[in-house]
Amino acid sequence: MTVNNNPKTITIKRTLDAPIEVVWEAWTQAEHIVNWWGPQGIETEIVEHNFNVGGRWKYIMAMPGGKDFIAEGEYLEIVAPNKLITSANFLPMTEGVIMEVHLKRLDDKTDFTFNVIHKTEEYKLQQEKMGVYNGWGSAFDRLAEFLSRKIIELSQQQTKSKNHENNDL
Repeated sequence: MTVNNNPKTITIKRTLDAPIEVVWEAWTQAEHIVNWWGPQGIETEIVEHNFNVGGRWKYIMAMPGGKDFIAEGEYLEIVAPNKLITSANFLPMTEGVIMEVHLKRLDDKTDFTFNVIHKTEEYKLQQEKMGVYNGWGSAFDRLAEFLSRKIIELSQQQTKSKNHENNDL
């Protein structure tokens, strides 16, 4: 958890052990989002993913007890590979927030800042009491695990490619 001076904003910061391009792909490509979006143990279905400014996104998470948790929004700003801003609703609990993803290159790692901006300070405090830090914390743990697997996969592909090139010589 990170304290933010803005009384309407929840901020979570992490350093991710992956290059910025890989982190950006994890946030922007549906085939990667399904691997980490949502708390541990929850599967995510991508219903809509129109990744451009003005494009809509909608994900459904099947929660224990048979209830669906719906995450949806509209992309407001995209600056690859550094910034992603979207409106967001997390139904049935949260509506009308803005999510900001800020990525900064740190050599082969990525400085990650995630903001959720609420309409009022009271709404932000309500979300904190409902466990927003735990929910996103779990999702970002899954993101870090996914990135770790992705880096291993990319490394193995590079090794195979180099071996193939050496065999061709």
